[in-house]
Amino acid sequence: MKTPGATAGPGSAFSEISTDAACSSGLVSGGGINQAIGTGTSSNGNKINGTSPSPDGSTEYTGSTGVVGTDVTHWLGIGGSGGAVNASFSSTPYAMCFSSSLINHTQVVMNKLAGPTSSGTVGLVTATCPANTRLLGGGARITPASVGSLKPIASFPTFNDSAHGYGQKAAADGETNPDSWTAVGWNGGGGNSNNTTYAYAICSGNNIDVSGATVKVRHSEVSGPTAATSGQTVTVGCGGNDGKLVAGGAAISGGNVTTTNFTGPGSVGDHLNGSYPSDSGGSPVGDGTTGAAHWTAFTHTGGGSSPDTYSDAWALCADDGV
Repeated sequence: MKTPGATAGPGSAFSEISTDAACSSGLVSGGGINQAIGTGTSSNGNKINGTSPSPDGSTEYTGSTGVVGTDVTHWLGIGGSGGAVNASFSSTPYAMCFSSSLINHTQVVMNKLAGPTSSGTVGLVTATCPANTRLLGGGARITPASVGSLKPIASFPTFNDSAHGYGQKAAADGETNPDSWTAVGWNGGGGNSNNTTYAYAICSGNNIDVSGATVKVRHSEVSGPTAATSGQTVTVGCGGNDGKLVAGGAAISGGNVTTTNFTGPGSVGDHLNGSYPSDSGGSPVGDGTTGAAHWTAFTHTGGGSSPDTYSDAWALCADDGV
């Protein structure tokens, strides 16, 4: 796992900063972001705008859909602001660096959706890996930053099948070999400037026999946050026989995300502030850590109360069978 540490900002409303974590060896299988938000009501203004792969640490995959990159080594953590900022705002990106004698090539699949455009609505989009490959991780992104109420509120593994609503239901704890990644955009204030939600799936390369490789999902859901200007964390980890942590996901939602189609949380101001590799207590791991086995989601409300709201974390645990 690689991380360069925190980058301050955004320093102005309705803007964003882009940070980059790079793998000096191995390929990115997934990645994350964690934010410092300060205290008081201005803390409501910091939000994740993106946690997504990049070929070089700055270029984004936002053009044509489908397979958009191969053997990617960079991960972006993009922090955005709403109508309030403070000097404490920062974002820290994390890259999960994957190496395997079997899965020695990867590919990025991107899908995108126009929206969400109106207040209190979700925009759900799913990217699916090519046949005969393994999902290793994924990410989410929204644009533009100038719509301060727009944010991704979920980024999770799933299956492109009817049992999972073709990506609308998340992969459940203990399920194996998901083939897709879903991103969910959430529009708070209702602004629309060509709003777009992007989903990214990190998949094994073509022509690799992955029949002996297994990716197991670990998932946990907890209640909250429900009070205005409050946060919640939830942590989930890979067990002893699950394989190694290769990626993770996070959501703030209406709950029951593995059994019902995804629903938005209780307030339009709800957002994510973290989705990152951690220790069992939820603390982010440091640069160069090789044994991280847990993933933490950090969720937050806005300025209003948020009844019937839940927080979710996923860990993807891979055993290449070699």
